[in-house]
Amino acid sequence: MKIIEQKKQLNKYIRNAKAIFLMAHKDLDLDALGSCIGLSIILKHKRKDCYIIIDDKSHELGVEKILNELEGCIPIIRSENIDKYLYPNNKKNLLIILDTNKTELVQNKEVLKKIDRKIVIDHHELGKTSIKDALLINDVEVSSTCEMITELTELYDIELDPYYATLLLSGIVLDTNNFTLQTSAETYYTAYYLANLGASAKKVQYLLKQDIEEYTERQKLLTDIEKIDKKIAFTKASPYTIYGRDDLAKVADTLLFFNNIEASFVIGKIDKDTVGISARSLGNFNISNVLKKLGGGGSEYQGAAQIEKTTISKVEQELKKAISQEEGE
Repeated sequence: MKIIEQKKQLNKYIRNAKAIFLMAHKDLDLDALGSCIGLSIILKHKRKDCYIIIDDKSHELGVEKILNELEGCIPIIRSENIDKYLYPNNKKNLLIILDTNKTELVQNKEVLKKIDRKIVIDHHELGKTSIKDALLINDVEVSSTCEMITELTELYDIELDPYYATLLLSGIVLDTNNFTLQTSAETYYTAYYLANLGASAKKVQYLLKQDIEEYTERQKLLTDIEKIDKKIAFTKASPYTIYGRDDLAKVADTLLFFNNIEASFVIGKIDKDTVGISARSLGNFNISNVLKKLGGGGSEYQGAAQIEKTTISKVEQELKKAISQEEGE
């Protein structure tokens, strides 16, 4: 695992830092939040001042449950207040970006300008907008960022509290779609290791429980599924409905459970000016190549794209063209 291979560089950055800030992608999911919290526990053991930057105004259900349970227990700040936590000597500040490597996807792009020393810890493929001026610890072979952080806790011999072990396990379960995607022997070992620390499968399922109204709304996306070349499932949302990125991702996950489907693409508006695409694959169709043509990216098994100031119909045309090009290559 690359995070183990780059241990010396990682240790050097952490050792020289006086104030460390953790920031994941917008619209936090269990992998993003779990990896931030897991890393904050490691840094606490190393007696480092550490702050998690969260600007999201609303959260998916599992993330909201965790933040409510941990209110006052973990150091969370908003980016607008970061100046009061920065160390006077900027060389002693460190920003660690988790579960994304894309500039436009982080909680707040302005934070990238405020701190010179940066580390990216991620498992998604790199692209044109990947953060350049950072120590890059990027491993597309692992299931999730939570798996990478769990490797660190084992490496540093940190015995996690069962609650925090559960949070890391929930991120792995989420990103592997309950161990059906991008799951290796290492992933199963990581889950076993966390279970031995007391991670609760029952608690994981509680965190993954869905809101019934949101579930019903997502089901509308499954009423008009189109098949492309018999193996790719495609669906799009109404232009009058706003979905969360995680909603589109869950529908894309669901589409893979249909017979003979090897890849899925879901299009929907994620805010009034932005159309999102979520994609999944069993590994036999390169969704990453397709998404890169639309300014997105991902891994062999999962990916996404966001296109601003456009319409669902235009994105549909561009996406189908990119799929056709990929099939022809």
